[in-house]
Amino acid sequence: MIARWKSVLIVLAATAVSAAAQNKVPRGADGHPDLSGIWTNASITPFERPRELGSKEIYSEQEAAAYERGHQRDVDKRDDIKGTNADVTLAYNNAWWDPGTKLFKTRRTSVVIDPVDGRIPPLTEERRRQLQVIADARRKRCEQPGCGLENNGQLGPADGPEDRPLMERCLWFNNVAPMISTAYNNNYEIVQTPDFIGIDVEMVHQMRRITVDGSPHIAGNARFWAGDSRGRWEGDTLVIDTTNFRAETAFRGADENLHLIERLTRIDPGTIRYQFTVDDPTAFTKPWTGEVIFVKSEGPLYEYACHEGNEGMSGILAGARAEEKRAMARSRE
Repeated sequence: MIARWKSVLIVLAATAVSAAAQNKVPRGADGHPDLSGIWTNASITPFERPRELGSKEIYSEQEAAAYERGHQRDVDKRDDIKGTNADVTLAYNNAWWDPGTKLFKTRRTSVVIDPVDGRIPPLTEERRRQLQVIADARRKRCEQPGCGLENNGQLGPADGPEDRPLMERCLWFNNVAPMISTAYNNNYEIVQTPDFIGIDVEMVHQMRRITVDGSPHIAGNARFWAGDSRGRWEGDTLVIDTTNFRAETAFRGADENLHLIERLTRIDPGTIRYQFTVDDPTAFTKPWTGEVIFVKSEGPLYEYACHEGNEGMSGILAGARAEEKRAMARSRE
């Protein structure tokens, strides 16, 4: 009898601890966890696991500290070129970058957690062919001397704004959906009601609007940069189901058939575990999943008034015209 009562007490104690942990997470009037507030996912965790780590998913505390020290040494090296042509060519120096200095506190070796090798699955043969056709067409337009300007190491045409990458035009940046950390502007403000979730993304001032009212996705012929999102609660996890992306977003090689499933779980007052699954059978050979950790951040969140789309584009195109003139002059010599 005594042993049985001990078992009952242990179960009751465990239940009480679990309930206490849940009560630490703020909740809205509808009983769901309150995700609202300003959050950051700044981290130096690599998106894909370095191949030399093989199947190693988690760094030890010592390994994580060594990785972070190595990253800081690489950052400090950029200060050695201040005032040089190389510094100017980089456009942004260390004062403008803000990727964070730490791995996610989970100490994962990569954002990608599935497949188990921490690497994005290969593209399908058809998708590789499509992307190659696009790249070849851009190169063909640049066969004449002085063509365009470099972007991310690749020469591309610059006859007009439409030739330039979406980031330069301040239309889209690949940390909106899914919400992954990048070189800077890693802040997000979430506003939550029982029927609606709004996520204000600092980068390129994108605003995600997510209904949580059970309504279906809109017609497939309507396409948006951040897709069409519908939310639902599964226990204490907010699940966001997004379709209807524009083909131009091409996240990591995805196409317009991208189906993105995101899961946000507030695991304590200062932390959201965010997992996303990329399901795009016409682009990837199989679905894959990543995990990002959001932590509470001080506000307010200011608008990122993207300079390139407002003022910089005229300079970008003027520079391309100047390059063409110099190339023509050299050809006549």
